[in-house]
Amino acid sequence: MSNQAKQSSLPRIGILSTHPIQYYTPLYRALAQVVDLQVFYCHQQASSDHARTEFGVAFEWDVPLLGNYQHQFLSNRAARPDVSHFAGCDTPEIVSIIRRAHFDAFIVHGWYVKSYLQAMLACWQTGTPLLVRGDSHLGTRRAPLKRLLKEALYRGFIPRFDAYLVVGKRTREYYSYYGADARRMFFAPHAVDNRRFAARAAELRPQRAALRKAWGLPENALTFLFAGKLVPRKRPHDFIQAIRQAARKGRPIWGLMVGAGPLRAELEAVVAQHRLPVRFTGFLNQSAMSQAYAAANALVLPSDGSETWGLVVNEAMASGLPAIVSDQVGCVPDLIHEGRTGYCYPCGDVAALAARCAELTTESLAVMGAQARVHIAGYSVEVAVEGMLAAIHNVTVQHKGSK
Repeated sequence: MSNQAKQSSLPRIGILSTHPIQYYTPLYRALAQVVDLQVFYCHQQASSDHARTEFGVAFEWDVPLLGNYQHQFLSNRAARPDVSHFAGCDTPEIVSIIRRAHFDAFIVHGWYVKSYLQAMLACWQTGTPLLVRGDSHLGTRRAPLKRLLKEALYRGFIPRFDAYLVVGKRTREYYSYYGADARRMFFAPHAVDNRRFAARAAELRPQRAALRKAWGLPENALTFLFAGKLVPRKRPHDFIQAIRQAARKGRPIWGLMVGAGPLRAELEAVVAQHRLPVRFTGFLNQSAMSQAYAAANALVLPSDGSETWGLVVNEAMASGLPAIVSDQVGCVPDLIHEGRTGYCYPCGDVAALAARCAELTTESLAVMGAQARVHIAGYSVEVAVEGMLAAIHNVTVQHKGSK
């Protein structure tokens, strides 16, 4: 069978995403091997766009985001193009694309930008099967009035999706709360390129001492890693204060902070003032993140409920690290098995976080890290593609049967 004939025999799938995202690229590439896939992007970010966001620094991702799958950048008509606000993505041409393309199914990553609503309405108008893959959960804080208004609105449209690509347990609860049919939910977990992170971890593990020396960490330090934007919702101050309290026990407990953001100068001032055992690396691009995982013994993610998943936990576990995670982070029910793959603690409870760090040892963390690597295999790109294919098959069969 020719490539063209093979392509025409595969289900034709469209996906709309705000912009190229390093975590989604491996999924798109794998999916493109088994369906006729077209990914549409609302906005093409420049390095300066990152500097204007919470990153606070200009950069380009150093891993390829656009190869080995079909993609198209749409014309973004937003007055102020942006991927994090509702009005920042306005791409009316997606409507005409959906009308003429006759997709077997179309996937959106939520409804938090105008472009997603444009695609959703076009699918409903044309009878195109519509799937959603987001990571919202019920723990996100909202003002009471906003919550009431959202409840009425969401109960009106969430049940209309033809299928739900569920990334984890809290997202399943979220869809169910708003009236989604559980029979149309398919497990398509959040995932990173587990193989790449595992391979880099194996390659870099013998270099741990040298990596620590480069960042000013003692070779024998029990090192906890914070990796993320230095912004209030990530609660980096909690991390620093927990390291401060844990280190008072007299053990060589250190913190390594990877990331950039508006709080960096303030955090560095606290560390300098109190001479805390914390080192800063600044922003590390994707190819360099594995060095931080190799240097550390465990990941700490202290974020509040706005952290709807926490893919850094996937990366750490694929690299052989356990994780200590705030109970408000979305991935906790899926990835954190107490004492096996890591621990969770009440968000904002610095004393509890510090106590946990102080009681752990290099040996216990190594055992949990090995268990975390085994567990994260169930949250892989391959598993996500299997779930997506099952959902696509289900909606296409249902769609043909309704004609």
